[in-house]
Amino acid sequence: MAAGGPPFELTVTHEGLDALVRAIRQEADGKALRKELAANMRTALRPGAARAKSSIMAMGSSGTGTGPGLRAGVAKKIRPEVKLGGRWSGARVKAFKTPALRRFPNAPKRLNRRGGGWRTLTYGHEPWRTQIGKPGWFDDSFTNDAAAYRAAVHEAMEDMARRLAARAG
Repeated sequence: MAAGGPPFELTVTHEGLDALVRAIRQEADGKALRKELAANMRTALRPGAARAKSSIMAMGSSGTGTGPGLRAGVAKKIRPEVKLGGRWSGARVKAFKTPALRRFPNAPKRLNRRGGGWRTLTYGHEPWRTQIGKPGWFDDSFTNDAAAYRAAVHEAMEDMARRLAARAG
């Protein structure tokens, strides 16, 4: 797992993606083309996001509380993300923070952590206890299929590049 937390990132060559975005900006309907490229890249990553969601939903539960469900709350926050241009360009599947979920904004990261877990009070009172989630639920969802997701994102980029080349030629 990356030191920064659970986002799974695909390293698409920034030079190629930046060149493609520059070419799209030169077109008259560049905004629509950028939206279409981003949508195609997100579509390429949706199976990975679905796999991560099913992985967290498969985590065991022993709680009988009446609060919002931890697993379902984390699963709702898993989404493919695409940014074209700016400081960061690329595509990734990210588990966003969950601030409204039992005052536990770092739930995705803590549930994924391979050691230690997190400390919490028992029913809001002493004694403190250590809880352990499902270590690796997010990272392991992408271990075997990272090359397939990378290839799908590259294919979306190449499709757009072919369309732009056909317009120019």
